[in-house]
Amino acid sequence: MFARAIPAAVFARRRRSLMDQMGQGSIAIVPAAHHALRNRDVDYPFRQDSDFYYLTGFPEPEAIAVLVPGGEREFLLFCRDRDPQMEIWHGRRAGPRGAMERYGADKAHSITAVDTLLPPLLENRERVYYAIGYNAAFDQRVMGWINQARAKARTGVRAPTTFIALEHLLHPMRLRKDSEEVAVMRESARIAAEAHRRAMAICQPGLMEYQLESEILNTFLRHGAGWAYPSIVGGGDNSCILHYTDNNAPLADGDVVLIDAGAELDGYASDITRTFPVNGRFSGEQRALYELVLAAQKAAIATVQPGRHFNEPHDAAVRVLTEGLIDLGLLQGEAEDLIQAEGYKPFYMHRTGHWLGMDVHDVGHYKSGEDWRIFEPGMVTTVEPGLYIAAGGAQPDGAWARLGVTLETELDPRWQRIGIRIEDDILVTERGNEVLSADAPKDIDEIEALMRDGR
Repeated sequence: MFARAIPAAVFARRRRSLMDQMGQGSIAIVPAAHHALRNRDVDYPFRQDSDFYYLTGFPEPEAIAVLVPGGEREFLLFCRDRDPQMEIWHGRRAGPRGAMERYGADKAHSITAVDTLLPPLLENRERVYYAIGYNAAFDQRVMGWINQARAKARTGVRAPTTFIALEHLLHPMRLRKDSEEVAVMRESARIAAEAHRRAMAICQPGLMEYQLESEILNTFLRHGAGWAYPSIVGGGDNSCILHYTDNNAPLADGDVVLIDAGAELDGYASDITRTFPVNGRFSGEQRALYELVLAAQKAAIATVQPGRHFNEPHDAAVRVLTEGLIDLGLLQGEAEDLIQAEGYKPFYMHRTGHWLGMDVHDVGHYKSGEDWRIFEPGMVTTVEPGLYIAAGGAQPDGAWARLGVTLETELDPRWQRIGIRIEDDILVTERGNEVLSADAPKDIDEIEALMRDGR
């Protein structure tokens, strides 16, 4: 959902910062997202391009932002005209005047005039900042505009000779959140945490997975948010499918249910996963695995500190999980050997986190050369260790041997059909970190109490 919680002055500040980095003699071209057809004459709900929205706050399709550093630091916006007839059918438009009055454009023009008005802006510019390769049709339009400038070479006009990926400058800006962004992300996480609490409170054997999903979506919408990604609601064996989204199975007594669901508010995502027992009480095996994942997560969160590197949470989680699996008798061998051989992977096959922001898997490199990126204040990462033991074991026969892992060939059924992931959103602060999603219960006693009292 795009509710413009961030003031227009913040978008102007971002544009100024980007243009200062671009320097004189450059120009940036940033297209909006376009409608995507769902079926026949029905479109998918429109969602603005994250880079475009980050710089403009403009929520409409069929728009192009142009940034021209210089004495006036011009921000030009090409957008749809006002059209009373179309607005009756599809909603209000800002139009060029609204683009200037409400969205801070220095100049705004009809999108129908872009082929006439944009090419002259490229003349005598040295560098073009543009995210080439994401939209082939728009790439061709940009090259057409460039070629118009080249065609004037005999008149003394110089065309740009250098193309630079816009993300080279823009994505490091997006990676480090400012105070306004943090405030929105904190609220997005609060809404998502409330949705997870609601799902825990109503859960009981016999409900369908989609009934929990409906409560989650209802909570998002009641707070003016939408979903950041399709929710995962998997009970029993479905909890072991990492990106399960069918959400159409009954919830059985004695199983756990894993919910991975995040809200989107004003273009910013939250991403929370919680796992809890369908009947409100963890079994002994469920409790043992859950406590192990929770310990791994707490160890990983402790490493999210300014000056430490991105892979440290993963290293911390892997060590705790591997040692715990050995203690439980689910892995056999020395911890160091198993970590080196990635012997934990039949139970834990994904990474421990990713950047979070306007995109759920947000922009920003994880490495610089061979070195992991260092955490800095303003960065937001998820921390999400897990363990997954599907019916019949965690992986098909042969996966264990390839990893050199010694494992009992027949796992007790009490360990099976258990997928556990615990995920929180962690803001790096000047002195440590803040768990933005702390309102979502994750301690066993708190979860069981909420489920008991909620019924």
